[in-house]
Amino acid sequence: MSKGHVVIQLPEGPWWDWDVVEWNAGRLRLGAGHDISYAHHLELVFSDPVLVRCPASFHDPVFRAPTPDEVQLVADQVGETPPVVLAFEADAGGPDRATCLIAADQLDIVQGTVFRYLREVAPGERLAPWVQSPVA
Repeated sequence: MSKGHVVIQLPEGPWWDWDVVEWNAGRLRLGAGHDISYAHHLELVFSDPVLVRCPASFHDPVFRAPTPDEVQLVADQVGETPPVVLAFEADAGGPDRATCLIAADQLDIVQGTVFRYLREVAPGERLAPWVQSPVA
């Protein structure tokens, strides 16, 4: 679990390919891996996100501490500075890198295999939230 306005430390791995796995009022879940076509192996799980500025999918993020202006922007927009303010630049497909900002109450870094298609899972593996068994 990471808290505060600091650069996060990801576990070693090929975390090039990223996308939004789940996003609702209570949680933002970003998935990452070397190729997330069929599975991802790392998740950043933000509890109670209050501000999210990032593309739905992106590549090769460079995480950094938020600037004082970014922290102030969050405070101005949501009325306070939450415990987690995460900033990064990423390749989102355009000519310039996208500047991304996420503010939330908590951030958890979760490792494990999450399959993006229907299959049997072994202990420690799971299916992405949108994978459903066919109705019989």
